[in-house]
Amino acid sequence: MTRIIMNGCNGHMGRVISDLCAQDDDIEIVAGVDIDTQTPYGYPVFAEIADCDAEADAIIDFSHVSCIDALLAYSVEKSVPVIVCTTGLSEEQNAAVRAASEEVAVLKSANMSLGINTLIELLKPAARALATAGFDVEIVEKHHNRKLDAPSGTAIALADSVNEAMDHAYEYKLDRSAERKKRDKKEIGIQAVRGGNIVGEHEVLFCGTDEVVTFKHTAYSRAIFGKGAIEAAKFLAGKPAGFYDMGDVICG
Repeated sequence: MTRIIMNGCNGHMGRVISDLCAQDDDIEIVAGVDIDTQTPYGYPVFAEIADCDAEADAIIDFSHVSCIDALLAYSVEKSVPVIVCTTGLSEEQNAAVRAASEEVAVLKSANMSLGINTLIELLKPAARALATAGFDVEIVEKHHNRKLDAPSGTAIALADSVNEAMDHAYEYKLDRSAERKKRDKKEIGIQAVRGGNIVGEHEVLFCGTDEVVTFKHTAYSRAIFGKGAIEAAKFLAGKPAGFYDMGDVICG
């Protein structure tokens, strides 16, 4: 049984994870942290993580950037591994996450979906085979009309996977309207679509002469991120200090 602290327990993802954990016999939320300390799930909720006195094997964090410093301090002080799912961290905060990983196990990924992270791994051999053979690489991502950033962090992570496999020889092209010129062979085009309530859709196209190979992932619910975070917590419990990502969870 993996015991977790849910940081941001009354946010949307906190509630999703609480529901998922209630159906999973291998994991238990022993405490939550949120400015709203009321919960229907039965576990105690603390307004500040520093006040949490529960014994836990890992922390799942879906909170707010303003909570990161206190989260990392608690994780290091208590030697409790932490899965950082909060997005929008500053460069300084990302550096602090890396620094904390020198003292405790920390897992952070651009996307917590098991499917997306499997795709990230699959793209590496595909790139070595297809991009090396001259196939152009294009990425199209689609999200709901409330999403503020473009392209998505996941689209960048997919591009990074291809680029890593190709010894970082590619540049990213986010806008083709600014100039009229032929496509460069060493670029990865990344295009963003925003509309309706699309949860998330990512396509990676390897475009060759007379053939196109497409890798596609579609998210139908945000529950996939909660499921990934739970699997990450099970994986991270008991791990030594270090910086981990979902690729480590996928590969075991």
